[in-house]
Amino acid sequence: MDNHGDTDKRVIDESLIIAVEQDILQRNNEEAGRNRRYFEEKNIFCLNLMSSPGSGKTTLLEETIRRLKGRAPVGVIEGDQQTSNDADRIAALDVPVYQVNTGQGCHLEADMINSALSEIKPEDGTILFIENVGNLVCPAMYDLGEKQRVVIISVTEGDDKPLKYPYMFQESDICVINKIDLVPYLSTKMEVLKENVLKVNRNLRIFEVSAAQGTGMDEWCRWLLESRT
Repeated sequence: MDNHGDTDKRVIDESLIIAVEQDILQRNNEEAGRNRRYFEEKNIFCLNLMSSPGSGKTTLLEETIRRLKGRAPVGVIEGDQQTSNDADRIAALDVPVYQVNTGQGCHLEADMINSALSEIKPEDGTILFIENVGNLVCPAMYDLGEKQRVVIISVTEGDDKPLKYPYMFQESDICVINKIDLVPYLSTKMEVLKENVLKVNRNLRIFEVSAAQGTGMDEWCRWLLESRT
């Protein structure tokens, strides 16, 4: 009798968990829809930058901003569990930036973006970058209202990363492969890495860059400017 009672309790608990997850995602998607309408009304080109920690996401963002300044208005929403370190780096470039600390949360959600927008108040025609929390799993599940999803991978992570974390690559529009200047010192094979990226999502557009050295950055920035119009 006791075992039967435990089984019933487990089934009930699982059904409640499913209901809670569905409700959270539904509310997030509704808020994302509001963000999307806001971006469309103000002609804001919003990109959600996602990656694992250490991919060079903030360095890529810094170099991108340097090249875009004077050519297009830029704004940044920074997501991290703690500290304002990345936001401080972006603020030094004299562009609007707002830090969102998620605490124990492993991703940004649409309502966080909505609150951040009321703080930075991006002007019409802005290229808005959302630097998500470093994580190759959870951020892919949450729509923020962005126009494009960008997954950034460093060559230091190995050429099989897309196969290990396929959902992130399946849900993205763009893949930026960073730190390509380090390939000669690694066992990572660029062609294998690109093959694995396209094996997971054959529609991904790939940019090969070294943000630290500037390699490939002109093509990336040219695409950003062309895509915002």
